[in-house]
Amino acid sequence: MITPVQLLSASRQNLWRLTFIRLLVLAAQAGALGFAYQSDLLPLPWLSLGMTLCVSLGVCLLTALRLRGPWPVTELEYAVQLGCDLLIHSALLYYSGGSTNPFVSYYLVPLTIAAATLPWVYSMLLSGLALSGYTALLIWYHPLHLSGNHQEATLISLHLFGMWLNFALSAAFITFFVVKMADTLRRQDQLRAQRHEESLRDQQLLAVATQAAGAAHELGTPLATISVLLKELRREHRNDPSLQDDLALLQEQVKLCKDTLQQLVRAAEADRRQSVVEQTAIEWLETSLNRWHLMRPEASYRYRLVGVGAPPRLMPPADLTQALLNLLNNAADACPDKLDIQLDWDHQWLVLGIRDRGAGVPLAIAEQLGRPFFTTKGKGRGFGLGLFLTQASVARAGGTVKLYNLEEGGTLTEMKLPHAFALP
Repeated sequence: MITPVQLLSASRQNLWRLTFIRLLVLAAQAGALGFAYQSDLLPLPWLSLGMTLCVSLGVCLLTALRLRGPWPVTELEYAVQLGCDLLIHSALLYYSGGSTNPFVSYYLVPLTIAAATLPWVYSMLLSGLALSGYTALLIWYHPLHLSGNHQEATLISLHLFGMWLNFALSAAFITFFVVKMADTLRRQDQLRAQRHEESLRDQQLLAVATQAAGAAHELGTPLATISVLLKELRREHRNDPSLQDDLALLQEQVKLCKDTLQQLVRAAEADRRQSVVEQTAIEWLETSLNRWHLMRPEASYRYRLVGVGAPPRLMPPADLTQALLNLLNNAADACPDKLDIQLDWDHQWLVLGIRDRGAGVPLAIAEQLGRPFFTTKGKGRGFGLGLFLTQASVARAGGTVKLYNLEEGGTLTEMKLPHAFALP
């Protein structure tokens, strides 16, 4: 089977375009030869020219069949294809006047395609091949002879018309096809850079997961020790009510830490067993807000629905809900009072805006936000992972997270998601 990556590769698309150019040129050449044969103006070696055109057609057909296969198109193969075009063009020129043929400058079209799509080594080799062919045609060629009177004037007119037609065809091919080919290469480079960035992000996520697993394993023993010591202290100081209250609070906090570590260890298996429920965007937001407000009771907020029509139905994975909670926590850390939350949607996108009234994002560190282990909350208040993990989860769902400094103060956090979330 042909994979989507192979079908969308730049070299494969450019070879299809090159085959299309060949067919157009072949049609123009066949038409010109047919006109010359019918008008009987030029006594040419028709058999040799016809066989050369048949070879050109055969190359087009073989290339089209080859492109239907699963094999990748390499730069070397593409350069060989352009070299075949130069050789066929040289053969046609040899039987039709050599360097005196007005279409001799068509050599520049394959060279321009090579310069726009291939490394400089292949471009230099093809330039040498074209120059060698042009030089040979200065010496060896089948001369043109007109039949009838006024041969010189007719030959000059045909030469001028051929020059104009050659310029028009070359300009059209270079302007349209070469621009398309270069644009395909640029898009492929952008896709390659995007994949490289995603690979680096996945490596960072793997490093974070490895550190989290190691921390969960290492913290289990000291927490168990602390729990045992707290039980002994409660037995020794059972007659001190005030100390008993403090020790009970410490036991609850230790138990909370142990439960959190156990959930961290079982997170992957729990996520696989957890069913993803289809719900509306409003239900997802309200459920997340209720859960978040239990964790941050000191925060106050209001939210608005500004979407037109029925809200979209979603199947959000667990990590996407956690990403929303991270953004809410960041806004509450900046300023827990009077958060503005706005939910908007259209036929394609779901946009959630969270505005706080904090100090905003300093411009000097704006570009570093979202990197792992970078935080603006100071020591002891954060690990610098919340926004990084949020961006990774939202990007996996096909969305984006952006932060904006507002002129009137504060920060607007915008999470943009497509309607259909892919299941984890």
